[in-house]
Amino acid sequence: MTEPSPLSYWLATAPAFTGGATGDPGGQVDVAIIGGGFTGLSAALALRQSGASVAVLEAGPVIGEASGRNGGQCNNGTHQDYGSLVASLGRDRALAYYHAHVDAVDTVERLVREQGIDCAFRRCGRLKLAAKPMHYAKIEKAYALLKAEIDQNVELITPDRIGTEIGSDQFYGGLLQTTSAQLHVGQFGIGLAEAAAAQGATIFEHAPVTDLTRAPGGWTVTASRGSLRARQVLVATGGAPPQKPFRWFQRRLVGVGSFIIATERLGPALIDRLFPNRRNYVTSRIIGNFFRLTPDDRLIFGGRARFAISGGKSDVKSGAILTDAMRAMFPDLRHARIDHVWGGMVDLTADRLPRAGEQDGLFYAMGYSGHGVQMSVHMGQQMARYMGGDLSANPWADLDWPAIPGHLGKPWFLPAVGAWYKVQDMFK
Repeated sequence: MTEPSPLSYWLATAPAFTGGATGDPGGQVDVAIIGGGFTGLSAALALRQSGASVAVLEAGPVIGEASGRNGGQCNNGTHQDYGSLVASLGRDRALAYYHAHVDAVDTVERLVREQGIDCAFRRCGRLKLAAKPMHYAKIEKAYALLKAEIDQNVELITPDRIGTEIGSDQFYGGLLQTTSAQLHVGQFGIGLAEAAAAQGATIFEHAPVTDLTRAPGGWTVTASRGSLRARQVLVATGGAPPQKPFRWFQRRLVGVGSFIIATERLGPALIDRLFPNRRNYVTSRIIGNFFRLTPDDRLIFGGRARFAISGGKSDVKSGAILTDAMRAMFPDLRHARIDHVWGGMVDLTADRLPRAGEQDGLFYAMGYSGHGVQMSVHMGQQMARYMGGDLSANPWADLDWPAIPGHLGKPWFLPAVGAWYKVQDMFK
């Protein structure tokens, strides 16, 4: 029996990036961007379109981390439901944050269209599935508030209709946000990198940044392959490695493993029975699952299978847990072969809202907390404007960002958090 590939399905089926720089970093640019994921590439494209000279420094290959290792969902809506945001932050800020997530999906679609990126972008809708009857009651309440105040593109899927949406007996209704989308994130990311390079951005792969120092008129950025000077620096690393330049951010982010499997190609009759509308799906449990079909008819199925760091044996163990969960949810898939098992790191903030702004002269955007496919692309565009002086471009500017008590960069508390969430899942 062939073992599943440890490569992300998205990266394994993406084209090669051909626009990378052939030399080493050097000279001077207007903006140095640290990180070649969606945030950095989107910002590089926008900055070049505004006339700035740009260098991107990526520690590995472009989109090699979170941007190429996610579930491929591009969803509207915040992590916290709208009512919770209103209760904790007030209606005006809740409205602004919800609209930012809606705008983010629009930004992805706009870039796909403007840059002619072939990535199977489709407005499929996201269906949040109630895993318990009490969850449906909460979903019903959330739907009423969304419909009344902010989003007409939502639909309540009542328990008697759930069979028309999903071929599983584990769910009790759901909330459909019809404007959410999906795309092949590998094809999109490479297309975005090629577009930025075509506009004149210099993109250095395999060039991890090891030091940042103040210099007259800006910064000296030192990487493994050389150094350059920049008037401005944008940190777009997400959960960066434990190096001196990024420690301020590490104390405010918790890196959590997110694990995913991809099946073999499924037959059309089976797909029509289990996923008739080919949507994005998420479950309502605290430690829940997310899933969708790929353009070539595989099921992508993921979640926080274990509260652990991604890599090696951890991905394999998590893949086994996900396979069991998928087969329990969809018994018709009990014989489906698993072709890919992989993991990635999600950078979480304490309140699960993104952060962006300026800290000690460094610009940054990160902390997307599981909503990075759309928000990272959007914030790359917005930060290009913000760095150019348009302070209204940053929707997260009014959020403070204190360090997480006791957190120095290594998430030693993950097992305890995971155990607590499992207890909550049992009773809520």
